[in-house]
Amino acid sequence: STVYAADVFDVDEDGKVLANAANLAAALDWLRGEKVQAVNISLAGPDNRVLAKSVDALVAAELPIVASAGNDGPQAKPAYPAAYAGVIAVTAVDARKRLYTRANRGEHIGFAAPGVRVWTPVADDAEYRTGTSFATPFVTAIVASLRHNELVSFADLEKALAERAEDLGE
Repeated sequence: STVYAADVFDVDEDGKVLANAANLAAALDWLRGEKVQAVNISLAGPDNRVLAKSVDALVAAELPIVASAGNDGPQAKPAYPAAYAGVIAVTAVDARKRLYTRANRGEHIGFAAPGVRVWTPVADDAEYRTGTSFATPFVTAIVASLRHNELVSFADLEKALAERAEDLGE
């Protein structure tokens, strides 16, 4: 498969790296035009009309979006885009298949993947990272593979994922 990367981040005047809905919407539009097999969104934030409209366009085009559930804890409000209808929301588990303690919870979350102490490349090195953002690419890779190799329809995608998943319960 070909991997596409869309940079949605800006640096503010304090040097803090931030993503915004306008950049994410532009990236989603570009990816839809590239006819990718799946979109991975490893970030989470509040509901936003611009983002919701972009997500709706991808869902209407039957382009799967896999998004991280967020890391604000069990009592947090749903995070977006993971909580939008039609998005495959992913949480993180550790090596013993226990839920990441800081992961958001909710009925919208469909799948879990390794996301605690994931060996991750950074700059000229690598380090362990934790969070739902690190779990999401595991599910995105499976989605892309299913869409590319087995031509699974958009409508059957979650069923195909569930058939390959281990049910960890509530």
